[in-house]
Amino acid sequence: MNLKPWLLAALLPCSTLAVAGGQGALSISSSSFTDGGVIALQQVGPDPACGAGEERTPQLSWDNLPAGTRSLALIMFDPDGGKGIGVVHWIAYNIDPAQDGLKEGIAGLTGPGVTVGRNSRGTLSYRGPCPPAGDNPHHYALTLIATDLPLGTLPEGLDRSGLLQLLQGHALGAQSLIGRYGH
Repeated sequence: MNLKPWLLAALLPCSTLAVAGGQGALSISSSSFTDGGVIALQQVGPDPACGAGEERTPQLSWDNLPAGTRSLALIMFDPDGGKGIGVVHWIAYNIDPAQDGLKEGIAGLTGPGVTVGRNSRGTLSYRGPCPPAGDNPHHYALTLIATDLPLGTLPEGLDRSGLLQLLQGHALGAQSLIGRYGH
């Protein structure tokens, strides 16, 4: 369920983001959940009100990065959360494009090969899905952004707005994977 360019633009209000298209286009996938599928309990928040998950970052793979890609960024955003304002669950950047992905559970905090930014709660960590009980399932857009910025260029502590501001003029392409979760 790849996002249409207009929907991607709504989720990432960064006018210079290009959406790769056609054969050999940038792609993102996960063994933790399928595109359009239900997010596994391992990725869900640990609070019993969320489903008592393990709050592990999903496994991610990518392919066909645009020419000139020097670093990658990830944003996991729930446009249904926050009573319609949206909730940022995960910001990760300064990711080496030579890696072909991230293993499940390894990028929840800043460490070798990844800088984790601020989620909507202001913490520098991955925040697992946790929609209110009884809500319709929320949609979680996990967007991979290829950039021309050298590794380590982006400073620690960025939130979604700060990251998108610094990516202006440096994004080479983006693609999203959508997961759903509700209980």
